[in-house]
Amino acid sequence: MRRLSSLIAVALMVAPAISSAQMDETVKKVTNGGVKIAGWQGQLDPGSKDAVNDAKIEMVGKDIHVMTGPAIGYFSSANKASGDYSVKATFTEKEYMALNDHPHPYGIAIGGNDIGTPNATYLYCTAYGNGTYIVRGFNPTPFAPPGGRRPTPSDAVHKAAGKGSPVTQEISMTVKGDDVSCAINGTTVATFKKADVVGAGKLKSLDGEYGVRFAHNTEGTVSGLSVSKP
Repeated sequence: MRRLSSLIAVALMVAPAISSAQMDETVKKVTNGGVKIAGWQGQLDPGSKDAVNDAKIEMVGKDIHVMTGPAIGYFSSANKASGDYSVKATFTEKEYMALNDHPHPYGIAIGGNDIGTPNATYLYCTAYGNGTYIVRGFNPTPFAPPGGRRPTPSDAVHKAAGKGSPVTQEISMTVKGDDVSCAINGTTVATFKKADVVGAGKLKSLDGEYGVRFAHNTEGTVSGLSVSKP
């Protein structure tokens, strides 16, 4: 009986911690959300039980403002790239971790095909305000090129001074010849071969729509989203 009582006591102590951890990952749906830029659409992660309207993308002056909700990619059919190209933008998290208690990433997405359908594919490179980055994709289930599956530290990625502080990242993704690379704040942090990201279980193609990707419960602005020849 003493052993049973001890186990119950431990379970009662652990339960609040588990509950708290689960609450940290609860999607905080955005009020008055939705896609508020003409011609754009949102692409939720496969298996998401949330709605595109649980996050928000809008223009604020010349900048794109995003607030999530669920993790989501945003694309416009007017924004397409093929062959050799480089897509870049500057991302500003005005209040680091404003909507969560741990870092969540945001960044560039390329190779968008079948966006708006369950078969959508795209590749993204995103940065966290704690000095790490991650490269992943969907087809439609998640995949990652070698070494890209988990957040990776890099001195190139800016670190926020603390919760609520501003942090800015300039992120670009470049397709050139047989290589696909991601640069953050002017430093190339990862390079892969096309075969690492295109093929069965990966992207349909690196040609396609480009846009932005934000993890869940994250808010930031995007400025200077553009494409050029490398």
